[in-house]
Amino acid sequence: MARDRHTMNPYNLTKPLLFQLSPETAHALAHEGMKLVDGTPIESALARAFKVDDDRLSTSAFGCEFPNPIGVAAGFDKTAEAPGTLGALGFGHVEVGGVTAEPQEGNPRPRVFRLVRDEAIINRMGLNNPGAKVIGERLDNTDVSMPVGVNLAKTEDVPMDEAAADYRETYEQVAGGGDFFVINVSCPNSPGFRELQNRESLEDIFGTLKDAGAAPLLVKLSPDLPEPAVEETLELVEECDLDGVIATNTTTDRPETLTSPDRVEEGGLSGRPIEEQATEMVRFVARRTDVPVVGVGGVFTAADAYRKIRAGASLVQIYTGFIFRGPTIARNVNRGLATLLERDGFNSVEDAVGADL
Repeated sequence: MARDRHTMNPYNLTKPLLFQLSPETAHALAHEGMKLVDGTPIESALARAFKVDDDRLSTSAFGCEFPNPIGVAAGFDKTAEAPGTLGALGFGHVEVGGVTAEPQEGNPRPRVFRLVRDEAIINRMGLNNPGAKVIGERLDNTDVSMPVGVNLAKTEDVPMDEAAADYRETYEQVAGGGDFFVINVSCPNSPGFRELQNRESLEDIFGTLKDAGAAPLLVKLSPDLPEPAVEETLELVEECDLDGVIATNTTTDRPETLTSPDRVEEGGLSGRPIEEQATEMVRFVARRTDVPVVGVGGVFTAADAYRKIRAGASLVQIYTGFIFRGPTIARNVNRGLATLLERDGFNSVEDAVGADL
């Protein structure tokens, strides 16, 4: 009997050791390794092993050219120190951050929890990052062959009535190094973000960033917003001429299917349990807007990514799947996507976008 591909993944040999460490410690070690590889001959060797060279996978969105639709979601490379290595692992873009105008330590530890039985993560990191000045300088010195997005967030101690100016300050410090910019008003782990999602606040933030020249400019939605609030935000996307929508951030909801002991922890849930919810949000958004949609949430396999693409996602981002499936995930998903496109008679991934709408 043929062995399951997942069981043959070499990462499965090291994952039990990594999972003995706290999630944040394991992530820091992996990220440190990526930083050391970035820009070295090892990076080139990884690219030869992991990149999938297939013209059917290349795609365009909001004025950027992507070698494939599979990217790394915000939160993985918070410090913008490993985009080269992530590109070498086969990803078609990376979104760094969230970035705030001033450095932030984030919430007290422990603040990340693995739900191993559920293939999920709960995090309440709190937008820890070295600040926009440092991120901007790093991005200015980054040379990669794929688009790099920057996730813009509000500094925690900035009053709500100064939020728009704070987002602008962050943008201006990273403007030279980003290929696209994402307005994060949906982080569930920092105080006050819910207040940013009302129409008046969004209009102020969108308008201020547009006036500053931020482009391409996207907004990241919360999966916890009621449908009328999502529709109102999409109306503003059109009115303010934004370039795209990311659906979605992590959720504070806790599905009854969760079985892992840490399911009771506070924070944003990501991974397998939100895959269906996130895909339905992609579909909901894609039916109501003409701008490109980026699908995030519960992507572990090519089939997961393909469902989001057929639901209307031009691009797909991965975070928790990377943690559980390891460094081969982009290669495996891209190979699988090529097979699925061929099976269904699509000449390119762009042809498959929205096929199920």
